Amino acid sequence: MRWSPDARERLERAAFELFAEQGYQATTVPQITARAGLTTRTFFRHFADKREVIFAGDEIPDVARAALAAAPPDLDPLDIVVHGLHRVADERFEGRHDQVRAVRRLILSEPSLRERDARKRADLTDAVRQGFVDRGLDASDAAAVAETAVVLFHLALESWLDGPADRRMADVVDEQLGRLRAVLDGRPASSRFVTRRDGRRNAT
Repeated sequence: MRWSPDARERLERAAFELFAEQGYQATTVPQITARAGLTTRTFFRHFADKREVIFAGDEIPDVARAALAAAPPDLDPLDIVVHGLHRVADERFEGRHDQVRAVRRLILSEPSLRERDARKRADLTDAVRQGFVDRGLDASDAAAVAETAVVLFHLALESWLDGPADRRMADVVDEQLGRLRAVLDGRPASSRFVTRRDGRRNAT
């Protein structure tokens, strides 16, 4: 069989079709490759196992490292976090609402996938923490900022997925930040938003 330049995409599409049709556990690598019209050797050239079809190629920790390294040295840590989350939202999630929601449902349905997802979350936290340490932030402060950033990211992701597909995820990041600030300030979350003329709400 000749080399296929779109092999990875075909394998991913076949895998997700089978996951949806018969479940993650029941799906095998030979079934995926048969559906894609490729060989098992080609599959293992791109993925270590079927779990990595879901998790391979996720560059969010790399995006976080790059954003931290490129941020101006005098920028406030919270501003860096919000800017970074906006960048991740626009680059990795915008326009993919239904696809991301299907993947999240699959992950939450399988213990082994939830475990792998938890490691991803820990990797992201560590990347953000180290990035702030490299910028000169105290280690304890860097850890606190990193944990807050990752919690904010996941709150925004779940809220975005629970809402309509036409919502911009970066706007949801701002909403969740407003809610977090309101809770910490001891004020109702609704007091932290203003309504714009286009109908969207911005955190104040």
